[in-house]
Amino acid sequence: MIKISRKAIYILMLSGCMAAGNRTFAQQDNTNKKVEALLARMTLDEKIGQLNQYNGDWEATGPVTKDVGNKIEEIKQGRVGAVLNIMGTTHTRTFQEAAMQSRLKIPLLFGQDVIHGYHISFPIPLAEASSWDMGAIERAERIAATEASASGINWTFAPMVDIARDPRWGRVMEGAGEDPYLGSLIAAARVKGFQGTGLGSTDAVMACAKHFAAYGAAIGGRDYNSVDMSPRTLWEIYLPPFKAALDAGVSTFMNSFNDLNGTPATGNSYLQRDILKGKWGFKGFVVSDWGSIGEMINHGYAKDNYQAAQEAIKAGSDMDMESRSYINNLAKLVADKKVPVSLIDDAVRRILTKKFELGLFDDPYRFINPEREKTSLNRPENVDDARDMARKSIVLLKNENQLLPLSRSLKTIALIGPLAKAEKELKGFWSLDVDKGQGIVSLMEGMQNQAGQTKFLYAKGCSITDTSRDGFADAIAAAKKADVVVMAMGEAPDMTGEAKSKSNIHLPGIQEELIKEIKATGKPVVVLLMAGRPMIFNWTADHVPAILYTWWLGSQGGNAMADVLYGDYNPSGKLPITFPRSEGQIPIYYNHYNTGRPARNDNDLFYTSAYIDLPNSPQYAFGYGLSYTTFDYKSMEIGKFNPSAKSDKIIPVSFMIQNTGKYAGEEVVQLYLSDMVSQPLRPIKELKDFRKILLQPGQIKRIAFNIKPDELSFYNDKLERIIQPGTFEVMIGSASNDIRLQKTFELTE
Repeated sequence: MIKISRKAIYILMLSGCMAAGNRTFAQQDNTNKKVEALLARMTLDEKIGQLNQYNGDWEATGPVTKDVGNKIEEIKQGRVGAVLNIMGTTHTRTFQEAAMQSRLKIPLLFGQDVIHGYHISFPIPLAEASSWDMGAIERAERIAATEASASGINWTFAPMVDIARDPRWGRVMEGAGEDPYLGSLIAAARVKGFQGTGLGSTDAVMACAKHFAAYGAAIGGRDYNSVDMSPRTLWEIYLPPFKAALDAGVSTFMNSFNDLNGTPATGNSYLQRDILKGKWGFKGFVVSDWGSIGEMINHGYAKDNYQAAQEAIKAGSDMDMESRSYINNLAKLVADKKVPVSLIDDAVRRILTKKFELGLFDDPYRFINPEREKTSLNRPENVDDARDMARKSIVLLKNENQLLPLSRSLKTIALIGPLAKAEKELKGFWSLDVDKGQGIVSLMEGMQNQAGQTKFLYAKGCSITDTSRDGFADAIAAAKKADVVVMAMGEAPDMTGEAKSKSNIHLPGIQEELIKEIKATGKPVVVLLMAGRPMIFNWTADHVPAILYTWWLGSQGGNAMADVLYGDYNPSGKLPITFPRSEGQIPIYYNHYNTGRPARNDNDLFYTSAYIDLPNSPQYAFGYGLSYTTFDYKSMEIGKFNPSAKSDKIIPVSFMIQNTGKYAGEEVVQLYLSDMVSQPLRPIKELKDFRKILLQPGQIKRIAFNIKPDELSFYNDKLERIIQPGTFEVMIGSASNDIRLQKTFELTE
């Protein structure tokens, strides 16, 4: 066992913190002077106008505010600082021209929910997280930003970086799953993709980290519900992706709908003033979620919009999205001496700074270029990237007897299921209908494009939510005539997303009954599951020989699925979230604490923390995903600690991995740590690093990790970051429940 001095690690951590604190940043004196000069010319009403955001009335992403008057006239009066849901250079020009008629000609911000692509639709964010490929994720957002910015948009309400441990929550599809380490890396990659080389570039849009904070922990998985958690859980699990987004330079934050321990996030000074703008030093601005300032009345936290505006501005909410609380009440609050003008000035200063950084004062129309709009949308190279991202997002859950990949010499394939010909559905929830449903490749089209002389027999079998079995006979007949059956099953896009929480997350309708009937024909069956969340499909998991979880893959989904089915791409996806066997297991996640009576295995039922009617283990664990090839892990080594090394790489860990199959393939090798004895308790294991590597058949490679000081530290009950001496276990594996190698080291005083 390797022994390491905790004191030396603390010295290394301290030096790293001091180095970080001494970094210098580019000065923005010129921008600051311009902001202050403009601020000095503004009336109170014009300042409040900058804090006001309206929807454009074309396609709302929330309940539309009624009777707001003529928005164009309000813009001309300087009473609006930003708008959302206005797409295309024609529409954005109309609004920006109105802003140029205001007294001070302060340009508008144009926001949009560019969640997983703009014109080209990419996989939903949870699917992209399955790729564990930061470069591909960053590239997807770079393309989305390029297309959106060419259409007049300069601000996206993404990424959503909420950690989610409950698949009943509909918005799980917008995030990166359950793990704070993986979620933090993905948050940073998305911010970098959206903002590119930085604000000021015409192909960059402001990113927005949302929802601050802990929205993904809504009680019961019910959207907009309360959140109740310990401060340590908040800091260790839910805040890290937000900090990662901030460190990546994110321009804006959006607060969340939920209350956190009894205080609505919109009016939460601890979150917005103490942590975000205080401890973290965030210089951008905070926008409310849709109407969330006014919703503090529904919470019972404010009696009316007057009090709601007071609580929100004091707490650090800078811009009011669609509640009209600020525009109607802030001036009176100042007159009544309830709100100091300095708070309003601070919010306006933050917003104006971003407008200057975007270059809008130099050219208000710099994002409104019809020629660039024509040439930037749907570029062939970007379509290719969307297809590649979709392939990388697919997770192979099961492949008995190497049924996959399919041979192109098959004479007949039966393509069965409600989603076999689906097109628009492949875009999933939170997609923008910029292309009016065009350019989407269905599974059938994708397979036909690649199948050669194979004959396809199609039968729908049933609809997504059907109770009718009238289509079963045709499906069974088609299956009996085929060499292989491919079944396309899953959710409808409106079954997951905002306000789409579900108590029952089983495969909908009678789809699993259809799968049983087709399996009973004796023909080889491959099931593809399309969804926005983890679903429960226990019979299929136990009895069908080959299963691919394809999520919602976007406009190139059909081609990507065909690439994987035929082996042109060897699936490499790994689950970023745990799949339960039953809703009764939820919340379920891999990095839980142990108990005083832990169950040793799924059969250990008595006097342990276990169910008597259900295993503790999930159906599919975090990090799980198969390949068409196999990998052998061996020869793990933990190196000696070098306290004199001028680096934060303190504990070297390495091992050998070999592709032992017949296909080239990528493997995501995962490193987990376990602090064996600690006070307070630590999770049974925590993901601390991973590598995605490509190996040819027979190729062997040594993989090296370096455990850093911060990866051994954690928060105590006083929210102090500490390291305790003791024994640590290092685990290397293919999934959180598939550990192939493990060794321990001892951290001494």
